[in-house]
Amino acid sequence: MGINSERDIEANMQIGPTDQGMVRIYIEAKGVEVPMDFDPEEAEEIADEIRAAAKAARAV
Repeated sequence: MGINSERDIEANMQIGPTDQGMVRIYIEAKGVEVPMDFDPEEAEEIADEIRAAAKAARAV
């Protein structure tokens, strides 16, 4: 599966701070839970990558 492979999977995604000072991206789909914790600097880098991808997608 690659970035351009479409899947018909329904998932729930939550993003928020943890009580340990981390940023958590939490994904739940079909009984699978994936919590991913990032320090604030990593989270900001991810946010920048998402904004860059959105800008590139608009250009398509």
